[in-house]
Amino acid sequence: MGDLRAHCVFLLAFCSGFCFGTPNRCDDVRKVFQLRQIGPNQLLPLNPRAGSDLQVCMSKNLTCCTKKMEEKYQVAARRDAQNLVQTSSSGLKFLISRNVAAFHDAFEVLMRQAENHTNAVLQESYRVMADQAAGPVRELFTDISLFLLGSELNVDDLVQRFFDALFPLVYNHLIDPGLSDITPGYAECVRSSSRDVRPFGGGPSLLAEQISRSGVSGKLLLQALHLGIEVINTTDHLQLSRECRRALLKMHYCPHCQGLTQSQPCMGYCLNVMRGCLASMAEIDAHWREFVRSLEGLSARMHGPQDLEQVLLGVHTQLHDAVGQAQKNGPRLSAQVHKLCGPPSRRPAQSVSIQRSSSRASVPLKAFVRVSGDSLATMRRDFLSSLRLHRTFYGGLADQLCVSDLASGDGLSCWNGTNIVKSYTLRVVGNGIKAQSVNPEVKVKEADPVINQIIDKLKHVNQLLQGKSIPKLGSLDQIETGSGDTEGRYSGDCDDEDGCSASGGVGLRPLAGRAQRSCLTITHRRLRGGADIYHPLQ
Repeated sequence: MGDLRAHCVFLLAFCSGFCFGTPNRCDDVRKVFQLRQIGPNQLLPLNPRAGSDLQVCMSKNLTCCTKKMEEKYQVAARRDAQNLVQTSSSGLKFLISRNVAAFHDAFEVLMRQAENHTNAVLQESYRVMADQAAGPVRELFTDISLFLLGSELNVDDLVQRFFDALFPLVYNHLIDPGLSDITPGYAECVRSSSRDVRPFGGGPSLLAEQISRSGVSGKLLLQALHLGIEVINTTDHLQLSRECRRALLKMHYCPHCQGLTQSQPCMGYCLNVMRGCLASMAEIDAHWREFVRSLEGLSARMHGPQDLEQVLLGVHTQLHDAVGQAQKNGPRLSAQVHKLCGPPSRRPAQSVSIQRSSSRASVPLKAFVRVSGDSLATMRRDFLSSLRLHRTFYGGLADQLCVSDLASGDGLSCWNGTNIVKSYTLRVVGNGIKAQSVNPEVKVKEADPVINQIIDKLKHVNQLLQGKSIPKLGSLDQIETGSGDTEGRYSGDCDDEDGCSASGGVGLRPLAGRAQRSCLTITHRRLRGGADIYHPLQ
């Protein structure tokens, strides 16, 4: 009699879990397990079994899962969640990356345009020295380009070097011209005297101030966007906590163990799980919103003296005025140079004639060509208009994933973590770390330290974008690589279920900083005509 009673209980349990019109729901589980490539089919039991060894997908009913299957399901649940996060952020990441590349290209075109315009004006106004001045002009705009792309160059020094190199040409052709050019040794003495005699007055200082003021804004814009990419890369590969991975397993794959392969989680249940898993990410929300607002503020200030395009296309005017001042003060400058360097030492007339002919033949006149396409101001406006649509990305990510991809529709039966029900009855918590203290599905202790690190970087760059602190040379690059931490750190996507032993995350160089410096290297080589001055990072 006892054996008969036990047998009846077994049949009742079996039917309660697997006899809803389907001969063997493990067949459906096997198909999905294989279709999603979760693991080898040998892990599945041939028939429903008791699940006493399961740690998360526990049920009073018989189950199609084994402990090994449960482990594979947990890896799959984590992978699925990260893929969804990366898919959701891909549009934002592409938007920023595409515009970083576009700004780089626009800066390079702007440099060529400004250089060509400056050379054209020299040819028109000071033809006698224009060919020889083309080299220093090219060097000036190359240095400005490198400064914008992150090189640690001092703008005052690079502008002063340009005018130092220009003074011997102005002296030779406009102040104290002779039948032949001055010798290289005398030209070097004239160059060295430039900072003492100040032939160009306040012109160099004024130009350096304008380039520095507008250039810092352009430089900050580029490096802030690189930080934006780093934020996305970091959150794309954030390590999920053990509690989150178990909750994802319970939401996504535990119903499979009961043969419910087509079920979807209830909306409230999904929100609790995803808001708990992405609680640290939600902490970025306020700082990301401020990041977008701060970029808009910086762009609004980039006009007049801070308009890089206007300043660089006006270099020729500053140069023309500076050379004109030197000509006007020619007698005084000539006397000062004679006092410092002695009377001019000149080359033999024949060799000079040959050299001038060769120089003119090898340096063709560059015509002034306007940049095709939109101005930098238009590019910034269009980019920020698109970026504004993503300002709530981190605050609404958990909700977006549930509404768009994960949860069942209104009025449909759904999975509540234990059974198929009409609706989820537990409390639904809000976003962020503090709200998770009462989360019934996921225990959240504190914010991820890697998220705290990226928030600190956002706070720093937001202050710079708002003009609250003036960065010292090189400090912008430290925002990308992390102060005192040249290797950087990601939370990573490695966990124990993947067979990884590290618990804190994977140490990586931030992509943005490395990509920016590589781009700097390539651009530097291109601007220098292929000279191997900087070497790419290994």
